[in-house]
Amino acid sequence: MNKIDKELLNKIADINGKITGAYNIRKDGKKIERRTTENIDIVTKEDKPGIDIFVKSNTKGEIVYIPVIITEKGLVDIVYNDFYIGKNADVTIIAGCGIHNDHAERSQHDGIHRFFLEEGAHVKYVEKHIGEGKGTGEKVLNPVTEVTLKRGASLEMETVQIKGVDSSIRKTKGKLYADTNFVITEKIMTHGNQFAKTIFDVKLNGDNASTHVTSRSVATEKSSQEFISKIYGNKKCFAHVECDAIIKDEAKVKAIPAINANNVEANLIHEAAIGKIAGEQLIKLMTLGLSEKEAEEQIIKGFLK
Repeated sequence: MNKIDKELLNKIADINGKITGAYNIRKDGKKIERRTTENIDIVTKEDKPGIDIFVKSNTKGEIVYIPVIITEKGLVDIVYNDFYIGKNADVTIIAGCGIHNDHAERSQHDGIHRFFLEEGAHVKYVEKHIGEGKGTGEKVLNPVTEVTLKRGASLEMETVQIKGVDSSIRKTKGKLYADTNFVITEKIMTHGNQFAKTIFDVKLNGDNASTHVTSRSVATEKSSQEFISKIYGNKKCFAHVECDAIIKDEAKVKAIPAINANNVEANLIHEAAIGKIAGEQLIKLMTLGLSEKEAEEQIIKGFLK
């Protein structure tokens, strides 16, 4: 790996030097490094690009890294990764993609990730996306995440996209069975003419299944964003969806909620707030000596923290 590769890995996966745990590093559509452990196996798919990750039952405290980096011009990379998490396992999975594009052609990565959690399993899944480089070619990222949670399983998902991605359509689907919990935290920032679209589609199919979705986004200049959430309460369940966005300049943000209660004991809540930075917030910071621009930057930083 060269200097750019290492910098990308550090930014998207906090990898800086030796990696502890299992990992699979993909660059420009190919595996370049892999390590497995006694409890975690990583196997290359035979029918399509991607890997299968197997975590043994009762595995505790281990980390799996599966970052992707792209520096090749004109590359459209598609990968299919499936995660099979055994009973009562508790692991962290660090994913994400960094694109460095110094060219005129578009660079694109579409990552399709499917999670199958057995009873009582828990996963913390962290996904960071960034784009950089001096080229005029677009940097495009289209992640898909599909989650199936069996009884008592839970998944915490953190997604971050706050730099350099020209276009992104992210789709997250969930099927939740009895006593499961799916927590999603999303942070997105767009500028220039960038576009970002998020689609959540979660089916609460078991008694006491629950989900909590929190989206924080900032759209500036002429960028645009869409937030679509579809929640289906098919049993006694609970869902809470929060969508908060700050807009500046000529930016546009659209939020489309859809909550479907198909059971009398389904408790579903959706909250959305879109607006500019409050004037009193700016004034308060400017009285402390900050310029208006500095005050705005500090408010945005705190909003996305």
